[in-house]
Amino acid sequence: MTDQARTLIEAARDAAKNAYAPYSNFAVGAAVLLGDGTVVTGANFENASYGLSLCAETVALATVNAQGRFRDVVAIGVIGGRIGHADTAPVSPCGRCRQIINEAAQLGGCDLPVYCGGATGDRIATYKLSELLPHAFGPADLGLVDR
Repeated sequence: MTDQARTLIEAARDAAKNAYAPYSNFAVGAAVLLGDGTVVTGANFENASYGLSLCAETVALATVNAQGRFRDVVAIGVIGGRIGHADTAPVSPCGRCRQIINEAAQLGGCDLPVYCGGATGDRIATYKLSELLPHAFGPADLGLVDR
């Protein structure tokens, strides 16, 4: 495991401690690395209406955007697992989050590495975003960035 992957997975695990997941009991944490080394985190935030719930990756990337740094994203780490269990299998972003990560990737002009881990353990799956979301639609399709 690279130092970058380890740093992001550990930060995502810390963020997951703040997950608000009373309905699924599945805590997710995300950590976004910016070009200057800054790490911004997020945790899932559920809602009684279910559809209004926010994924950890979305929370972290929205925070990055609120700081005016959306184009500075260089990598993301994601973990997840059942609250109170030692889940070690890596969890990858859902489809919606893959699309949101793609927005940052295209605006930043890179194929972001996505590090996926479980709530516990050392198993890390590493992907390029293009592996998780091939043929993605995004800002380049709308002429907002060059391909």
